Amino acid sequence: MIIGCPKEIKDHEFRVGLTPSNVHTFSEAGCKVYIEKGAGEAINFYDEDYKNAGAIIADKEELFEKSEMIIKVKEPVKEEYDLFKEKQVLYTYLHLANDKELTEMLLKKKIFSIAYETIRKGKLLPCLAPMSSIAGRLSIIEGAKYLEKTYGGNGTFIGGAPGTRKGKVLILGGGNVGFNAAQMALGLGAEVIIADIDLARLEYIDQVFHSKITTLYSDSGNIKEWIRDCDILIGSVLIPGSKAPKLIRKEHLKLMKKGAVIVDVAIDQGGCIETSHPTTHTDPIYIIDGIVHYSVANMPGAVAKTSTIALTNTTVPYGLKIATLGAKEACLQIPELTEGLNTIDGKITYKGIAQAFGADYFDPIATLQAYQ
Repeated sequence: MIIGCPKEIKDHEFRVGLTPSNVHTFSEAGCKVYIEKGAGEAINFYDEDYKNAGAIIADKEELFEKSEMIIKVKEPVKEEYDLFKEKQVLYTYLHLANDKELTEMLLKKKIFSIAYETIRKGKLLPCLAPMSSIAGRLSIIEGAKYLEKTYGGNGTFIGGAPGTRKGKVLILGGGNVGFNAAQMALGLGAEVIIADIDLARLEYIDQVFHSKITTLYSDSGNIKEWIRDCDILIGSVLIPGSKAPKLIRKEHLKLMKKGAVIVDVAIDQGGCIETSHPTTHTDPIYIIDGIVHYSVANMPGAVAKTSTIALTNTTVPYGLKIATLGAKEACLQIPELTEGLNTIDGKITYKGIAQAFGADYFDPIATLQAYQ
């Protein structure tokens, strides 16, 4: 299969879909790989490194024209829509349940799209996990920064100081993001609370952290009580492939301390805070009712080199199967990739996306078997 890896053009997105080492792996498997000129330069992966690994350096138009499969990091943006060819394979993060326009483009062009975030192995999301870990840890670092009075925060130092109270961090959701956020917050000396509806998960967290973190059952009444005293609120609730539930409403902001910070890590899936909207690394925050909101949609892009390596460690093995077996056969043979299939031949094959738009859902196996 001919692979194309374009340069990301989303604001401050310096990650890249393939490293030079990954190109070498694909080349050894008999694939031809096109890399857009300068795709990895921002994180010290230079064109010469890619060429030495076997890649062909091309401009964006040539890359899209010649490639059978496009490997990216983030979902395509509008400027890239016209570059896609009918029935091309797209392998990247997509978050389609929050992006009707992109979904419509993929359907119109009959794109064979496989989304990193919906590839599932049992209960695990292997291609989402590394970015969730990084985003969870970053959420505390960013939350602590924007607590500074300079940015409109209430001036609390998250770790406190002798003779003062520590900052209080409330984390909604005890999954991978929430767990890593708790780990970072505890390490910085904060008082940490995790809320979740999965009691078994709360028990696990309590044991792992040796009861140093408060675990609470999450319901609307309890949330109203807990948000009154938190300095940083982390929204980390995920329903794979579907829109995130809105746990914090606009009226809840009036209950919070002025200058508290909300970090909505679920913003890629629409956010779990009603007042959240996607922001960028260039302009990351805004303030509503005295509450600082941080909702950058590509948080791990801030640490692009680490994120790229962590991501490709998980995405490349699946990508190699797609490239060597063909997208149809790989999805039929590998259950994880069947789960990852979002659109094929103009049809939506992931329930959460169909439900988000009130569209028809098509069984992925039956759709694959009929695909020519």
